[in-house]
Amino acid sequence: MTQKKFTSKKFSARQKIVGAVALLSVIAVAAVWSGNSNDAQFETAPVARGNIEATVTAIGTLQPVTSVEVGAQVSGQITRIHVQPGDVVKKGQLLVEIDASVFQATVEAGRAQQMDLRAQLDEQRAQHKLAQQQHARQQQMNRDESTRLEDVQTAEANLASAAARIAQLKARIVQTQSSLKADEARLGYARIFAPMAGTVTGIDAKEGQTLNATYQTPTLMRIADLSEMTVWTTVSEADIRRVKAGQAAYFSTLAGDRRRWNGKVRQVLPAPPVAAAGQAAAGQPAASKVVQYTVLFDVDNKDAELLPQMTAQVSFITASARDVLIAPLGALQPVDQKPNMYKARVLDAHDKVQERDVRAGVQDRLAVQVVEGLKEGEQLITGEAVSKAGTSRFKW
Repeated sequence: MTQKKFTSKKFSARQKIVGAVALLSVIAVAAVWSGNSNDAQFETAPVARGNIEATVTAIGTLQPVTSVEVGAQVSGQITRIHVQPGDVVKKGQLLVEIDASVFQATVEAGRAQQMDLRAQLDEQRAQHKLAQQQHARQQQMNRDESTRLEDVQTAEANLASAAARIAQLKARIVQTQSSLKADEARLGYARIFAPMAGTVTGIDAKEGQTLNATYQTPTLMRIADLSEMTVWTTVSEADIRRVKAGQAAYFSTLAGDRRRWNGKVRQVLPAPPVAAAGQAAAGQPAASKVVQYTVLFDVDNKDAELLPQMTAQVSFITASARDVLIAPLGALQPVDQKPNMYKARVLDAHDKVQERDVRAGVQDRLAVQVVEGLKEGEQLITGEAVSKAGTSRFKW
């Protein structure tokens, strides 16, 4: 009886050990299943069709294609300004009048001098005719030997002197004519007319102001044709090689109305602005360390919505594609030493991850054109969200 009792106790302890091991195994399997059930939750985006543009962005300033600064060519006091800023003027329209009393007096004096010289010329021609007659008479008398040699010589000298006097008066008349033309031109400059049709964009003078045009032409006002504008754009040296003449370009202003103006690149200036280039050559610190180049393109402004000096947010379209497969750039990994080649991860219908080689085409800041490697509708993995339980993840 004692032996049976001892055997029974020993079997009960073994059962306890086996049960404990089995319980630990169940707990471990449960932990592993719990860690792998939410091992990774993927964020995906579909490959879809759409349009894409590769652009170079820059900041520009609007300027009229055609404009002129109207200046004064004579000194004097402004007596009348006939226009105001914003007025639309025609070519040849009277803009400004300058006190012309001095110029008028000078012209009248020149004309009077012309009349006097012409009268002297008429008188001298009469004297020349008389000298010719006296010379002819002395010549005849000399042939008849009825005059003195001295009288003959005097007649010849008087004839030559009369002819010289006529030539002198003619030269003086030509000279005074030239001076008179200059005086008349200065008189005309006292009335300033519009050199072109356009809009008065600014006036820098006032009525009663005295102008001094001796050493520098003073600017009175500015006229511009606002029906067509030029966008003066600065593009950094990192992007300038991608911008070419003839490329499509568009811009919007800071008005916030989302309107877009379109045009084509007219010219890429081959050198940066002179001030920046001069500073760099002299070793002086420039305002910006990036070298900027100027790109010009024109836009229509028939509705007069654009004004000079407006800021333009410009985009130059360097490449574009329509109705093509597009993938988000964040889902692609560039391949070293292989331009336009990327690696992508695709989540298939069975929630399995596949890796693909993707060849890309046109690219912007957010997406790329898929040339090959992906199909429409496939789900690209853009991110991986690890569950909270994943902090104690078990892997077999």
